[in-house]
This record gives sequence, structure tokens and C-alpha cells, in this order.
Amino acid sequence: MSLKQKHNILRIIIAGGGTGGHIFPAIAVAQAIKALAPDAAILFVGALGKMEMEKVPQAGFEIKGITIAGFNRSQLLKNISLPWKLLKSFFQVSAIFKSFQPNAVFGVGGYSSFPVLKYAQTKNIPTFIHESNAFAGKANTWLAKNAIKIFTGTLGMESFFPASKIVVTGNPIRKNIINHSYTKQTALQVFNLEATKQTILIMGGSLGASSINKVIQANLVSFFDKNIQLIWQTGKPNAEVYANSAHNYKNVFVHSFIDNMSAAYVAADIVISRSGAMAVSEICITGKPAVFVPYPLAAEDHQTFNAMTLVNNNAAAIVKDKEVGNDLIPSVLQLLGNEQQMQTMQNNIKAFAFRNADEIIAKEILKQINE
Repeated sequence: MSLKQKHNILRIIIAGGGTGGHIFPAIAVAQAIKALAPDAAILFVGALGKMEMEKVPQAGFEIKGITIAGFNRSQLLKNISLPWKLLKSFFQVSAIFKSFQPNAVFGVGGYSSFPVLKYAQTKNIPTFIHESNAFAGKANTWLAKNAIKIFTGTLGMESFFPASKIVVTGNPIRKNIINHSYTKQTALQVFNLEATKQTILIMGGSLGASSINKVIQANLVSFFDKNIQLIWQTGKPNAEVYANSAHNYKNVFVHSFIDNMSAAYVAADIVISRSGAMAVSEICITGKPAVFVPYPLAAEDHQTFNAMTLVNNNAAAIVKDKEVGNDLIPSVLQLLGNEQQMQTMQNNIKAFAFRNADEIIAKEILKQINE
């Protein structure tokens, strides 16, 4: 297909979202495409009411929202309206395609990506998929047969996708995570914390992690007594409650969402995190010792798969969500007190870091649609 399409401009739709783990990689690829093809027109399509509707415009890209929702595994009655929303989304996608006339579509996962890529495939528009997790999502496996290329965050995905279509790229990382000028001291100053104390970064993902947040909240006094500092990203649910709990603790920086993650990673000695694909990838890049708490309701338990890839190689630790109350704090304190174990984890986890995934994906997309 020639690049000389509508108005001689390459037009690409990027679909997906729902969480930061889908949105930020999508933005990274969009920026890489623009760097390689400055005249390219890029349009994002996401789910109305989800965080992509805020984060994508902040990054300087246009986004259209569609009425779509994912399958609710914890409250099955909420799925009654799902067929209607899916049908409605296809009409919305049809209108977006008629207006924008894309000549390629790139999907990063999240439930808003399925109707967009499926519609593109019915119109013989080239589609490309990125699967960030070690256990592929259902939507991506359904779409794989008719995709041009499937970019994967990890090795060993042949059981999910046609081997001939797989390109192992790693997961696209926000450039400011990799390229920054922070020292540990200047990074700690961003959060008004001290350079002489050990620091834990706590991340429950963009939507928060109730189990992690509750055990951190219950142990604020203990952290203070042990001279341990916290950079605590709570997520939006109950953010005010957690902020109020930590209000009188000068050793705690607490916020619902941390925009300056590059400083947060540099400031941290270890990380407590869910094991979504992007969190895992960023921790690998930054080389931080980590204790992962996989989200138990993640599709096909993919967060446990993500974490175990590292745990099995002595590159991280894991605590099951149901055991957080008893085991998380002892595991973290044990790790903080063992410098040799922390160093071993740092060395091992860096072996799983992929760099320039965004550029590799962008180049492959441009190459395929220019042939």
C-alpha cells in the first residue's frame, strides 16, 4: 500500500486504553511515528470516561471516544449491557473511519481496541497489535489471525500468536523514564524527602490497589519509627482517605497519581507494585528491586505470569494479594535489610529491560504500510 493516501498524508489510528499500562505505550509509539514521519496524522480512539480521554490530549494528540466497556469478572450482572455497547461502538467506529480514512490501525489492548481493529480488518485496512503481557489477552488472540504484525513484550508468545507474525520488541516505555537528569538527591527533593533515609515507591497502578493501600495505611507508624520514607501513589479510589491518613507524616509523599515517575524511580530504593506489563517493564528499565503483588482478577491471571518471569530468575519477589496483610511488610523490610539481595535483584532485573521498543514498532509499521 502506498503512503500517498488521502491528501498524501499517512493516517494512522491508535486504539486502546483503560489504564496507564495501555495508554502510555500507545503515546510512546505515536511520538516515535511522528519523529520518523512528521507529516503523519495520528488519531487515538479510546473508551469514553476512561483516563485516555485525559492523558492523550495532554500528550498533544487528538482522541475520539467510543461507548465500550470490558467484561466485568467480579460483578457479572454489570455485563448485561455489554452486547449493546459493543454494537453501538461499531457504529461509532464506522463514523470515525469514514471521517479520518486511516490507512493503518495500531492496537495496544484494552477493550476499546477490539471494535476498532475488528472494523479495520473487515475493511482490509492493515492492523498491527501490541501484546504487553506474558499471557495474551483474548481480544488480541482473536484479532491476531488477520493482523499484519504482532509486537510482543516478552519472548515465548508462540502459543498465542502465529510465529511468523511475532516481532519481540519489549514494551514501549515513556521517554522521560529513560532520559532524565535526576540524581538520587535531586529526585528526593521533588517529593520533599531526605537523602539519608531508605525510600519505598508504592504503586497500585493508575486505578489503585486497595489491598496494598490498606496495609500501607495500617503501617504508617511502623515506617516512621524505622526511618523509612514512602512515595505512595494511591490511585483515585479513596485517595482522600489515604492522603488524610498520611497528612502528619513528613516521611510520606502521597498522591493519587504521580506525573513525575522518572523522579519517583530514581528516588526509590525498592518498589512495591502491581505487576501490570508496563509497571514491570519500567521497573526492569530502572533496575529497581521490587516486590510484586499481582492483581488477582486480571484476565487469565496475566499479572502473575508477568511477575513470575522475574521471580523465577531471582530478579524480583512476589506476594499474593490474599497474603498482603501478613506477608507484604515483612517481605519489604527483609529486602531493605539485605543489601546483597537487593544488589542481586538489581543486576538480574536489568537483563529483562528492552529499550527503544517504541522506535522498533514505529519503524515496522511504517515499513509494512509503505510496501
